[in-house]
Amino acid sequence: MEAKETILIVGATGAQGGGVARHVLDRGRFAVRCLTRHPESEKAKALRRAGAQVVPGDLEEVDSIRAALKGCYGCFGVTSFWEHFEKEYGHGRNLIEAVKRSDVEHFVFSTLPYCKKISGGTLEAPHLDMKAQLEQYVRRLGLKATFVHVAFYFENFLTFFPPQKQEDGSFAFGFPQGDTPLAAVAVEDVGSIVSAAFEEPQEYLGKVVGIVGDDLTGSQYAETMTRILGTKVVYRHVPREDFAALGFPGAEDLANMFEFNRLYIPNRRADVEACRAVNPKMQTFEDWLKSNESAFVKLFEREHARAH
Repeated sequence: MEAKETILIVGATGAQGGGVARHVLDRGRFAVRCLTRHPESEKAKALRRAGAQVVPGDLEEVDSIRAALKGCYGCFGVTSFWEHFEKEYGHGRNLIEAVKRSDVEHFVFSTLPYCKKISGGTLEAPHLDMKAQLEQYVRRLGLKATFVHVAFYFENFLTFFPPQKQEDGSFAFGFPQGDTPLAAVAVEDVGSIVSAAFEEPQEYLGKVVGIVGDDLTGSQYAETMTRILGTKVVYRHVPREDFAALGFPGAEDLANMFEFNRLYIPNRRADVEACRAVNPKMQTFEDWLKSNESAFVKLFEREHARAH
């Protein structure tokens, strides 16, 4: 039997990389090699059990990336702003340069739109702009690449933006999105589109692919939560300046991201339709919410307990 070509998944113990690794493994078309700084973690052990090869490596160490890429047909890469902040750009350059010096035939790279450029310099969001600059670098080097622009995660409603208890007993969440739809996706579904890109390179090389599961306004997300969870949830628009003034690390960056979405990305319905054509099982927000209802019940219980 002919040996399968190998895909290197960078950041395979993270949210995006882990989902990509599982999808590629499940489809069985390619062998999977996972690069991680945590080869003995529970997530890495689970990937080994699922059939992946796990190798230690770090985007700070170019030699470790080059060793991991040896013999690989493809590579999926994602860099982490929220873990490494300003170091992200250097990590991305290290990965890109290692891919350039390898025999990789298809590099699928997770990037984002260039907020500063598109807004004419009125808004800067480093976690978008660094990834956009890395995309430009890949293009300058002429690598055979596909770029995926992954939407806001549904999971953020459980972590970064959980509904919080209000005095009247309802729950609320808010950010500077106004009434513009916010594209979002279940993190696990990202891998289905990335897998398709590796399997059909002629369809994807050189393209930017938006990965979106649903495209709803803040109020529609809240209404869906209210209907499915049986607890009143409301969305409140928070002005950009107020959100930026919250003072946590990255507050201004996130405020500018939402403002950028509000002003410059009217909707991403075309991306939703394109993703659903590739993966008919792509989850809507309602699908995802039904699967994660118990997590929200626990969140509401914690909020009730905290309020008392």
